[in-house]
Order: sequence, then structure tokens, then C-alpha cells
Amino acid sequence: MKRPRTFAVAAVEVILLSALFFASNAIYPISIMPGWLQAISRGNPLTYEVDALRCLMVIGGVSIYGILVGIAALVAGTAILVLVTAGLYPRVV
Repeated sequence: MKRPRTFAVAAVEVILLSALFFASNAIYPISIMPGWLQAISRGNPLTYEVDALRCLMVIGGVSIYGILVGIAALVAGTAILVLVTAGLYPRVV
């Protein structure tokens, strides 16, 4: 049985998560990002998660996109990743 290389998988995971984190509004507002990064950020599910969390956790917090949009983005992102990983699973195992 062929096993995935754990370190290689972890390295790819760290690279992808770092890119998602950098291209979200977790560090700084989208409005001050370059145009190309703003476009990526608007398609990034983490942007909507951070927005919803700020609204819910900060007293008097305001959501830019709305909490329901944030939940919908997370559900859609999860569904897409489940489909991708389910398609890749038979090749890895």
C-alpha cells in the first residue's frame, strides 16, 4: 500500500494556508491592498470568516459582508474542498 509523504503534505498545507491568510482581511483592510490582491481576497473564504468573527466577537462590531454571506462562503468553500479531496483520495490511498 502506498502511503502519502507526511512532510510533503504538511509543507503544501502550510504554503496554502499562508497564502490564504495573507490574501484575506485578517491582517489589514482589503481597501489598502493592491487591486490584484483585492480580487483574490474577495474570492477567499477566510475573508468572510474573519469579517463574521469580528462582527460577532467585537462589541459593536459591524460586518462588511453580512454574517449570512460569511456562512454561505464557508459552506461553499467547504463543499468545493470536499469534492476536490474526494476526487483525489483514490489516487493517494
